[in-house]
Amino acid sequence: MTRTGNNTSSSSTPSSEHSTIGRSTLNAEAETDRREYSTVYAQVTGPIGHLVLNRPASLNAINDAMLADLTEAVRWIDSHRELRVVILKGVGRGFCAGADLNSLPFAQGHPATGNSWLYRREVGQIGTRLCEAIEQMHAVTIAQVHGCAVGGGVLFMIACDLRVVAEGTVMFIPEVDLGSPYSWGAVPRMVREIGPALTKELIITCRRFTPEEAREWRWINRVTSLDTLEHEVEELASEIAQKPSVPVVITKDHVNAVARVMGAGLTSYADGDLALAMGVEEESLAAARKYAHSKMSKDRPRR
Repeated sequence: MTRTGNNTSSSSTPSSEHSTIGRSTLNAEAETDRREYSTVYAQVTGPIGHLVLNRPASLNAINDAMLADLTEAVRWIDSHRELRVVILKGVGRGFCAGADLNSLPFAQGHPATGNSWLYRREVGQIGTRLCEAIEQMHAVTIAQVHGCAVGGGVLFMIACDLRVVAEGTVMFIPEVDLGSPYSWGAVPRMVREIGPALTKELIITCRRFTPEEAREWRWINRVTSLDTLEHEVEELASEIAQKPSVPVVITKDHVNAVARVMGAGLTSYADGDLALAMGVEEESLAAARKYAHSKMSKDRPRR
């Protein structure tokens, strides 16, 4: 049986459905409900779901389409009320390479577009609201991280309840070098989990850090080999899915409530405004151009 659009029964899939509208199919034999978007896909099989970043050619870099798709996919997968665990992962060689330097997010938030301030502010808040939506999903979320987790990719990881990272994964936060503050609610999340001094160091220096370091900081749960990463995450998901549901859900909500108090509540309400302001500041724009040029030059094939 095939389901399309809002998952009402249908005999065919309209060819016009794509991107944030998505396309959903239900495999009755495998009891799998799947919804596809242009940059991600979501799948639910029994009590376990998967949210998958699907831009492998760009190491799952974040652009406006991915933000919109992932926001809709989180809403869709969270509507499955019997879902117990959701695994967030990326297709290809890396989990998420951060902002797409070829197509930076929030282009519609620039004053030159002529959009109203209210519209541009809404655009600037998308990332913050997406991370909050991931964090507030009713199911336990597990980040399955490999290859790279950069900038917004680090945030996707720490928005999840549990984090399992493959050895050799490259992780860093380049926003300062891009001429931008680290927004999307990053600072309060980092301060409450790893403390003020380390938060400042990682954001200001933009230095790379290893999975082993992050585990020592108690920022991630497990480090495993790349070969065993998927198996270990699936085993962990299966183990959690078999636990009694009520105490698991209450424990997640209880810990999240305490964490919000530790972070003095939601202190990132103006993150989007700051990001938009930096988008018209010449020093920030020059830094972004310099950073993008250095990275693009490294990516060009040598003659």
